[in-house]
Amino acid sequence: MRLHHLSVTAFGPFVETADVDFDALADAGLFLLSGATGAGKSSVLDAVCFALYAAVPGERQGAGRLRSDQAPAGLAPVVTLEVSLSGRRFRIIRSPAWERPKKRGTGTTREQARVTVSERLGNEWTPLTSRLDEAGDLLSGLLGMNLDQFCQVAMLPQGHFQAFLRADSAQRHRLLARLFRTGRFEQIEAWLRDHRLQLRHASERHREAVSRLVSRVSEAAASEVPESLADVPSAVDDGSLISWAVALRDGATCRAAEAADAVAVLLAAEEAARETLREGRQLATARARMDEAAATVKRLEARAEEHAANVDSLDRVRRAEGLRPLLGLVADRRAALAEAEARAQASAAPLDVEDAGSTCWADERHALEQQLAGLRVLLPAEQRLTELQAEQARREQTLRSLAEADRLEQAEARAATARAEQLTEALAVAEAAAEALPALAARLSQLRSIVAAHADLARHEADHALLVVDHSAAAHRVLDARERLLELRERRITGMAAELAGALAAGDDCPVCGSPEHPHLAVAGEGHPDAEAERAAQHDVDDAQAAEAVLAMRVRETATEIGRAREAAGDSAPPAARAALEETESAHVSAMESAAGRDDLAATLVEVRLRSAALVEADARRRVSVAEETTALTHLAVQAVELERRVAEARGSEPALGDVVERLESRRTLLRVAEADATSRQAAHEALADAEVALGRAVLEAGFDTPDEARQAGLVDLVTLEHAVRDHEATLTAARMILAEAGAQEILSAHPPDLGALEHDHRARAEALERARARVQAEARLHARLVDLHAELAAEVRSWAPLRADLDLATRVAAFAEGKAPDNRLQMRLSAYVLAYRLSQVVDAANARLAGMSDRRYSLEHVGRRGAGETRGGLSLVVRDDWSGESRDPATLSGGETFVVSLALALGLADVVAHEAGGADLQTLFVDEGFGALDAETLDDVLDILDTLRENGRAVGVVSHVAEMRDRIPVQLVVSKARSGSTLRVAGCAG
Repeated sequence: MRLHHLSVTAFGPFVETADVDFDALADAGLFLLSGATGAGKSSVLDAVCFALYAAVPGERQGAGRLRSDQAPAGLAPVVTLEVSLSGRRFRIIRSPAWERPKKRGTGTTREQARVTVSERLGNEWTPLTSRLDEAGDLLSGLLGMNLDQFCQVAMLPQGHFQAFLRADSAQRHRLLARLFRTGRFEQIEAWLRDHRLQLRHASERHREAVSRLVSRVSEAAASEVPESLADVPSAVDDGSLISWAVALRDGATCRAAEAADAVAVLLAAEEAARETLREGRQLATARARMDEAAATVKRLEARAEEHAANVDSLDRVRRAEGLRPLLGLVADRRAALAEAEARAQASAAPLDVEDAGSTCWADERHALEQQLAGLRVLLPAEQRLTELQAEQARREQTLRSLAEADRLEQAEARAATARAEQLTEALAVAEAAAEALPALAARLSQLRSIVAAHADLARHEADHALLVVDHSAAAHRVLDARERLLELRERRITGMAAELAGALAAGDDCPVCGSPEHPHLAVAGEGHPDAEAERAAQHDVDDAQAAEAVLAMRVRETATEIGRAREAAGDSAPPAARAALEETESAHVSAMESAAGRDDLAATLVEVRLRSAALVEADARRRVSVAEETTALTHLAVQAVELERRVAEARGSEPALGDVVERLESRRTLLRVAEADATSRQAAHEALADAEVALGRAVLEAGFDTPDEARQAGLVDLVTLEHAVRDHEATLTAARMILAEAGAQEILSAHPPDLGALEHDHRARAEALERARARVQAEARLHARLVDLHAELAAEVRSWAPLRADLDLATRVAAFAEGKAPDNRLQMRLSAYVLAYRLSQVVDAANARLAGMSDRRYSLEHVGRRGAGETRGGLSLVVRDDWSGESRDPATLSGGETFVVSLALALGLADVVAHEAGGADLQTLFVDEGFGALDAETLDDVLDILDTLRENGRAVGVVSHVAEMRDRIPVQLVVSKARSGSTLRVAGCAG
């Protein structure tokens, strides 16, 4: 990579366009980038990085303020870089994202980042791409390194390497991992760790499953787990766990077989007892049958006379049974006559006349029917009159309802008209509020920005005042620290003789006079400072300067923020701005509330207007209805007068014609009933006489003297008497047949069996058999359960074995990669080991230059041990002093020594990173700051080393504001700062 030309506009401190011709600087080989503090030396390097990577180094990228704060509002920030990469010449034009004024209205809009990459082909620039992603891929591919690597290789930020030199292993690990991209090794460590954890969790799940199965086996077998099996993994390894389960399973097998044999013996005994019980029950049943038959014969023979009387009674009852229908017929007809007499008397009572017979009732009924026929003709006229009167009342009610509706709707129409006028006015107000909302919102946003700016201005001014005080105090602390350092150096130089005398040993030559004798050694006074005290004072100065620089930067930042806040706040006073904001917010809220109801008001107005139109239509329909009802009512009145006259003549004194008809019809009905009842009574008399004559003849034929005698004989229940006679004869016959059976006498003479004893013996044997069968089932279930659990346990142990082997291997490999295994003699993690190898390469490359810059006194050593309080090993550095033969911590170096060692370390790291990036050819390098701490002789050595970097046409830029450097390096790129912005110029070139 070689830089040719750089142009920056509105970037960083450069307001106007500033150009750098690197080709002219490269002719001298070594050039100085000089300028006052804050002029913009680092911004030149930032512009190069931004052109190549669209980013700037370090924390400045996070600030997001690449555009110059002093640039005109409409001027775009642009960086243009011409550079050669891999033998091809490119022109990169890049602009960061920035806020520009809107072309219409007030305020700003965001302009997105832009890039254009062109390649020079012949004498023409050919555009390659204007996409941000394509440009990034193209340039990073040609450079072969990322931004961190480029800054480390091409910028050599020496200040960073003082921190790197004094850092602990963890800090070096982060930087080297970023530069050498060794994240894949940390990913391997993480994968090994996660893989080990996954295997451990899986193994724990298997162990828990085995433990659960062991508990289930123990619970099923009702056997405690032996203490020797408490360590499950060990029991699995030596096979004792499976052996224990097999022993329990085999024991269950033996017990199941024993229980089955016992069941067979008890089953035979139970069957013999059951057979004996069955035979005893059969004998007892036969004996009871014979005894019952003999008792029955004896009992029935003793009732022979009673049986004969029952047979005679049965004959009389059967003869009387033949007369039962005639007796019932006479009784029924006698009851019917009594009922007919009662009905005839009851039906004649309402007629208020004596019972004159059916003929009298018929004559009166015929006369009533003729009178009713004349009255029924006038009933429709009376009904029509009632209907006409009801219709008159209904239409009169309708007219009253129409009048009431007219009154209500007239009132509603007047209210709707007033409501429509109110809604029209409210809708106009809401529409005016809606039209005013955008302007109020814009004004509200503007006032809020102004109030916020006033608040920011007050806060920034308070912060600025405090920071100014702190910065002034920090500046005094820097002066005090420098004065203490100078005073301490003067005291040390004054007492240097005593310090040299303290380093002498007997027989050594004096480094001043060379004499081996020391008769009068100088003695240091009380409180004489040594080198350690001087280094501590120097560190105090460095710390005070760093603190003062940070505060100065913060003072500048707050001043910038104050200016920005004042610009945003404008000329308004804070109270007036807040009052205007409150007033505008109130107006905005009122307008929003008014505008929010605009649609509802419009919809309500439409509804009110539709209702008004409906009321007008309803009024027209109602007027027509009133006219129709009035005409109909007049016609009804004329018809009602004529009908009422005719009905009144027929009705007489009755209130209604229907009442007259109803009274006469009731009388006619009573006459009909009395006539029918008299006829029924006569028929009942005739039927009773006929039945009594037939009964008298049948009684004499059946052998009875009178009907009452036959009736008394028929009172006995024939069915009961027949059953008694038949049951007696059948039971006696059956009992005699049982006593006549073969073997009956032997059964009666045999001794009866003891059924209780037999049942007790059989029940005892059956219960013993059931207990044995239950034991067989329990033992069988236990055996099956233990067989299943043994199979599950064996399968779980088999599946656990390879997982445990994988876990053991993963644990050993992960521990080795994490530096925790005994086999890892260095106790280093894998990623640290890789970085330690890279660091050893860096140390070798750094020592090649450090020897020349330190007059072969110092060299860097890479040690693998962990430092005090460090969690990572393998990345520690010490400085070996070949003059004293001792190695010491880099923190003990003086400021100049630290710079020399740090520069050598930076150059060595640049060489290794460049080689790691594919041997990138860097024709332009920059070395940043730190030369002010060197003495003249060391500065010459350092410049000689830097001069060697110019080989093969390489250009080396030294960034420094030290005045002595301007005398030693004639070719310079000078950065000058002013209120209007920084400028660039090249000095000392022949051209």
